[in-house]
Amino acid sequence: MAKGRSLTTQTLSVTLVELLEEIKALNIKVLDVRKLTDMTDYMLVATGTSSRHVSSIVEHLLRESKKLGMPILGVEGQNSAEWVLVDYGDAVLHVMQGKTRDFYQLERLWDPVHQTENVM
Repeated sequence: MAKGRSLTTQTLSVTLVELLEEIKALNIKVLDVRKLTDMTDYMLVATGTSSRHVSSIVEHLLRESKKLGMPILGVEGQNSAEWVLVDYGDAVLHVMQGKTRDFYQLERLWDPVHQTENVM
């Protein structure tokens, strides 16, 4: 992709997955949340094996995103590297350590397949 060229939302998600795979992020999931929220179109979740791995993943994403001209709206949690959120606007990326991902189970919250119609 040429620097500065506008990305479609789907291309953004594909590019993020490719960047995550380059740095060996684990269990990468892309959730289409367009019908669930107006805040973003896609939510990506990936796992790092340790705080150092989570930090490396995020640093790689930030560096490569800048090279590709992909605007980042915000980054949260980078200091602790237990759960880091990178906001690309049309896509929000969560990079988490395994235990944190297991505890919060974001996929269950945001994946329509896991949603139940009638909760009593």
